[in-house]
Amino acid sequence: MRLHRRFARAARVSTAVVLLLATGRIAAAQSSRDRVSVVPSSLMELRRWDAQTERMLRNRDLRMRDRHEDKLLEGRTIERADQYYKGVRVFGADVARQLQGGVLLSVFGTLYPNVSVDTVAKIDADRAREIVQAQSGAELGPARQPELVVLPRDDGGYALTWRLSAATDSDIRQYFVDAHDGAIVFDYSELERQAAVGRAQGVLGDTKKISVSGSSGHFIAQDQLRPPSIRTLDMKGSLSRTLQILNGFPIVASDFATDDDNNWTDGTIDDAHVYQGWTYDYYFKRFGRRGLDNHDIEITGLANPVRRTDLQTSSNVVIGTFFLNAFYAGDGYMVYGVGLPAGFFTRSPIGNQTWDFLSGALDIVAHELSHGVTQFTSSLIYLNESGALNEAFSDIMGTSAEFFFQPTGNGSMQADYLIGEDVVRPGGIRSMSNPAAYGDPDHYSKRFLGTADNGGVHTNSAIASQAFYLAIEGGTNATSGLSVQGVGAANREQIEKVFYRGFTELMPANATFSVARAVTIQAARDLYGAGGNVERAVTEAWTAVGVN
Repeated sequence: MRLHRRFARAARVSTAVVLLLATGRIAAAQSSRDRVSVVPSSLMELRRWDAQTERMLRNRDLRMRDRHEDKLLEGRTIERADQYYKGVRVFGADVARQLQGGVLLSVFGTLYPNVSVDTVAKIDADRAREIVQAQSGAELGPARQPELVVLPRDDGGYALTWRLSAATDSDIRQYFVDAHDGAIVFDYSELERQAAVGRAQGVLGDTKKISVSGSSGHFIAQDQLRPPSIRTLDMKGSLSRTLQILNGFPIVASDFATDDDNNWTDGTIDDAHVYQGWTYDYYFKRFGRRGLDNHDIEITGLANPVRRTDLQTSSNVVIGTFFLNAFYAGDGYMVYGVGLPAGFFTRSPIGNQTWDFLSGALDIVAHELSHGVTQFTSSLIYLNESGALNEAFSDIMGTSAEFFFQPTGNGSMQADYLIGEDVVRPGGIRSMSNPAAYGDPDHYSKRFLGTADNGGVHTNSAIASQAFYLAIEGGTNATSGLSVQGVGAANREQIEKVFYRGFTELMPANATFSVARAVTIQAARDLYGAGGNVERAVTEAWTAVGVN
């Protein structure tokens, strides 16, 4: 989640600061002329793609990334395969297949049939690391190693590149270094914008149980009651140490959040740790999913990355990234911003807003962890429409976690269709029921078409989020005037499972909104039968928001 606003001291007329967006060159992976979207619309097309993908698998042009038994439908198998060219993975090219008894039931994906590029690298991985370090100014630890990939380009051509990410005080960027001449041919922001049992006080003053571990007379924020290691680090306001950890340097004992008497009182640490566990529980209890990667990968939250007292001496980009932001940093790492000190606020379409510690909102923590689920499933590329779908899935799952654990209502720590409303007050940062109130589109015809924010990933996410809302609650889309008969709040779980299945099992990495419509309709048929109320609600919802 990326939050960009102006802030001002209350009682001052104008101390607005413009926060910078790291936009990069919106390019390549989504716009090559040779790209083929795999969205069969008939049995004949499905059979054709069945034969084509089987042939590519035999030829090793497709290589299996993941194969697992479906958690929601017994007897179904889900496969994900990446496209390769002469042994090198093609970035953004993959297919997701659903089978039963070896028979293909659905396939969705993106393929590049006419790749042509010299796959012999002239510069090695170490040199590529040096180039990225020099470009980003980041020092990369030994865990950060580049991957050789074929990058589809805007002009329809292809480049052999080393792919590597680097974290700085303003961004986490994915770099593509030409493996022939060392030039950086493409880059974009990846900043996706949360045993013993103790007592914890949350950001909002509530008390809750916290699962920690005991060591040498004190307690460590490391959950040992759930299958994965869920740990929370206290960065103690050190941005430099935060960046070291994000860039792959080892975590040491002094990084862990600790408490002497197991009565935890730092709300930003406490909520980050507790809500990370709750999000794990939501995914397991609702979908049978074992953590972000479905194999209980370690989950690490970084709290207190900066000090609130340093606000007025911090750069605009640091404010935008580590104060007014929470983000998923990849491989199970989350960073939770500290908000604003008393007396400061931001201006938004709904008025002036104060900012509490970001980890104090369950939907924000679940939102960030859901980016991790996306990383290990569809891996939706964080650009343009696929990036907006990436953000929409996180909003959808963050909101769903709220409804799973909290009572429905409009008050503090109650479940609703606002995003981040518990800590960004009043009103939060987005609305699924009324996107326009926050300046976001509720219809595909109104989507943002510029390059800022990686092609409007946060703004345009509201289109898919509105479809999710309408499929549950029903209602009329304000732009199209089309009405939707939702399944009703009592059947919320049906739509949650449809969108979860569609986005994690059937969705390709380079998906468009049209593909998202197709995969969620397919998921509705898979789970609840063709022509039923659930398929009707999902279909009507996408049509109402202008996605066909």
